[in-house]
Parts: sequence; C-alpha cells; structure tokens
Amino acid sequence: MNGKTPIIIDVDPGHDDAVAIMLACGSPSLDPLAITTVAGNVPLEKTTKNALKILSLIGRADIPVAAGASAPLERVLHTAEDIHGESGLDGPEIPDATFAADERSATKLLADTIESSPEPVALVPVGPLTNIAIFLRERPDLKENISRIVLMGGSIGLGNTTPAAEFNIYVDPEAASEVFASKLPITMCGLDVTHKAGAGPDRREKLRSIGEIGGIVAEFLEYFAGTYKEIHGFDAPPLHDPVAVASIIEPSILKTRPMHVAVECEGELTRGETVCDLRRVTKKKPNAEVGVGLDRECFFEILYGALERL
Repeated sequence: MNGKTPIIIDVDPGHDDAVAIMLACGSPSLDPLAITTVAGNVPLEKTTKNALKILSLIGRADIPVAAGASAPLERVLHTAEDIHGESGLDGPEIPDATFAADERSATKLLADTIESSPEPVALVPVGPLTNIAIFLRERPDLKENISRIVLMGGSIGLGNTTPAAEFNIYVDPEAASEVFASKLPITMCGLDVTHKAGAGPDRREKLRSIGEIGGIVAEFLEYFAGTYKEIHGFDAPPLHDPVAVASIIEPSILKTRPMHVAVECEGELTRGETVCDLRRVTKKKPNAEVGVGLDRECFFEILYGALERL
C-alpha cells in the first residue's frame, strides 16, 4: 500500500471530465488505477479517444483505458455537442494519443482492477451511470471490494438538461436508479454544489499562469464558457466533474446531508430527476450523502496545485 486512495474514474469527456482526469493524476493522495469510458457528452468512440488524448498529454499512458457502454440501458443516446462541441473537447488542439485503449471491456477492466487491488477501490463515475450499473449486475460479488461511489450527477433542485433533470442522470435514468439502489456508500455531487465551482474569467486567467497544462485547461474553459453563456446565460462554466474528484482528495470541502435518493424513470416532464428526500417525508433510509455546500476557494486551490504538479 502506498498511502494513496485507489480510484477508478468512469468518464464521458467532455471538458470538465478532462479536467477531472488531470486533477486525479496530479493529486499526491490519489492512485488512479484505471479509466473507463461511456457514451454521454459525445458517442463512445469520441469519449474513449478523448480520455486517451488527455492521459497522453499529461504523460500517464500507464493508466489503462477501456471502452464501455455505447448506449444507455434502455434508451436512445442523448448527447451534448451543443456544450462540448463535435469532438467533445472542442477548443485548443491537443496531440493525438500515444497509446491505444485496452482490449478488455469496461466491465472486465473494472472487475480485474477491483479484484486485484489490495484495498477497496473508490469508483468515481462522472458521466451517465451505464457502465457502473452493468458492472454491478454482472459482478455483485465484488461489491465488498468497492469502498464507495462518488458520483457527479443529479440535483436536489433544478436540472440543466430539462428543468427537472441533470444531464448524466437524464441520459440513463434506469442505470442511475440501479446504482442508487445498490446499497453501496454513495456520495452525490449534484448541480447544487458543482455550480459553485464556476470558472469565471479570473479563474481562467489564474489557470493560464500555471504552465502548459494550466493554459490548456484555461482554453478548454474558454470554449466551455462560450457555449455555457450562449445556452445558460452566464460566463462561469461549472467544473462539475472535478468536484467529485476533489471531494475524495479533501472531504472537508464538500458539505453533505444523508438523504434517500430515488430516480424518476417514467415522468413525462421529470425523466431523470433525482428525487432527494430532503425532509425525510418518505421515512425511507438514506442511501446517499448528498452535496449541499462546497468550499469554493479550497476546491480551486486543490485544482491549481494538481495542475502545477502535472
């Protein structure tokens, strides 16, 4: 054991997914064992290509990447090129990957990595939860080797894809419902906290001062800011996915409350809504620690430090 927290990140890059990967790799307290990709922000071929490019850029070709689900469990894929561009990482040009994806499926890589780890592994899914649901279906025997799931998704309140639903949960609500019912320890980093991690012009300027990698992140966020302003009306694109990673690095940055979270799969207007029992009206046992507050300054200091190390 090296004193680091072993994690596997499940991603659909996406600008903020790319920054989440960088944050994990630049943290001295995390040990990213593997990365799995899922269709979400863009189709699977592109999310896998983007994950490989980011790891190559930061010199971490030692981390295996495996492609997972190309579509939700039961639905047609809904993507977000309007936010992230056709490639999923529009903005600055970054070099092609220096290595290829693992031949194993995401489920096989998850199973092999978790099974061989000498200590329980934290899963950090920051895209639709399709891969995680499939893995838990196929390998329930490995649950005891998972320390917890720290996910980016959902919201206590309003959504960002529909008025009711956040993107990751909206894309595959059936998978999300299965994950929340898994009885594993879950921390939900939803829009209530990730919107507090907005990277406005001052933050982007600070990133530019942190060398080549910081400059690339700043350019990612310039593109992200442009689409966010056009669609949502403000110029501080939230670093949604890095919040989940940062909350493992320094748990004190995230204030949470235990709640029962159910996922709406049927509602005509509310598909993908995370129904958070904030006031315990259902009397159901809490199944997640739900983020309700974020130490914004500490979050950004963690991010700046990780990017400096890269």
